[in-house]
Amino acid sequence: MNTFPDVRGTLTPDRPLSDLTWLRVGGPADWLFQPADLADLQKFLQGLSSEVAVFPMGVGSNLIVRDGGLRAVVIRLGRGFNGISIDGTRVTAGAAALDAHVARKAADAGVDLTFLRTIPGAIGGAVCMNAGCYGTYVADHLVEARAVLRSGQLVTLPAADLRLTYRSSEVPEGAVVVEAVFDGQPGDPSDLHARMEDQLAKRDATQPTKDRTAGSTFRNPAGFSSTGQADDVHDLKAWKVIDDAGLRGAMRGGAQMSPKHPNFLVNTGTATAADLEGLGEEVRKKVFQHSGIELEWEIKRVGEP
Repeated sequence: MNTFPDVRGTLTPDRPLSDLTWLRVGGPADWLFQPADLADLQKFLQGLSSEVAVFPMGVGSNLIVRDGGLRAVVIRLGRGFNGISIDGTRVTAGAAALDAHVARKAADAGVDLTFLRTIPGAIGGAVCMNAGCYGTYVADHLVEARAVLRSGQLVTLPAADLRLTYRSSEVPEGAVVVEAVFDGQPGDPSDLHARMEDQLAKRDATQPTKDRTAGSTFRNPAGFSSTGQADDVHDLKAWKVIDDAGLRGAMRGGAQMSPKHPNFLVNTGTATAADLEGLGEEVRKKVFQHSGIELEWEIKRVGEP
């Protein structure tokens, strides 16, 4: 039987995770820990056995939890980690602050972080996956991140140390990102808000924003395909190779590749995690057969079948 450090936050056993993810699927975590504040998180990690797996979870916007759930302590940051402060063009945001909220607050202060406005999720996840939109990425503006290691130590990680590349980073294993510092360009608040409204209109016109999705399913292809043909990430889009393979609207159980944007997996209402991941793997297989391009998942899949 596992014993845990005393905490001031909430530690819940056998906590279902389906209601904490945008796709609304998945089994329970062995434990869900919601720390009260930074000190509570540090104490918990410091006293936690190294044999117990830890999985930091944001708002579940880019995640499939498999139907068997997670044999781990899921750590989910809340109100104690969602602050936003601005000093000049420097914006410091807690890991639980929503990307869209950070973009709006920055714009109010005349700081351009508008690329964050249409990115689903929170700042912790945005840092870990180097989130981006309209050609701008976290890597373009991140100064540093702060994280708590498994030892409980709070460390500052300069952006260069995170080795931010397309949809990935090198955050230390088991570390929980708690805060990030960005440097934006100065701008007129009304112009920045107008730009974000245009971005939202463009997104709503092209993406299934009213459906139950987890954002883009696959990364845009990059590098070389199995045929040896060079692929430019800016020119070759995942949705296009899926569409070309005839998979727009493809279904498996309650899962569907969106008819509006075929790089979005949709839970039509009855999907299981197995339906969603199975359809994704079927799409990967058929795209490879059609074009020789091997799609890579952008959605994170965790847990047991």
